[in-house]
Amino acid sequence: MTVTVHVCTTCRMDQPIPDDEVRPGTKLLEALQAAGAPEGVRIVPVECLSACDHGCNIAISGPGRWSYVYRGLNPDEHVADILAGVAAYAATADGIVPWRDRPVIFRKQSLARIPPMES
Repeated sequence: MTVTVHVCTTCRMDQPIPDDEVRPGTKLLEALQAAGAPEGVRIVPVECLSACDHGCNIAISGPGRWSYVYRGLNPDEHVADILAGVAAYAATADGIVPWRDRPVIFRKQSLARIPPMES
């Protein structure tokens, strides 16, 4: 089953950025795409995750799994950790990665954990 990483492309990282400049959220999306998604993972842009005061933000989800929203991610610092965390998430059946096996940014930057949707 495919896991999806939704990347908020409108995140400004709480900075005043002119509308015609590339936003940090878009930079994060581009950095993740350039690094390459782990097997079974797709990276999808979204326009808002409604966590604007926490940006950059991503949401990770998969069928039958817990979903997570992570905040405060930096496109210049966290790409490798994000991809490692997503790979660990993709390797689970339920989306629950043991706490110690999560990258530090996933331990400290979690904004929400959402139960799987019932079918």
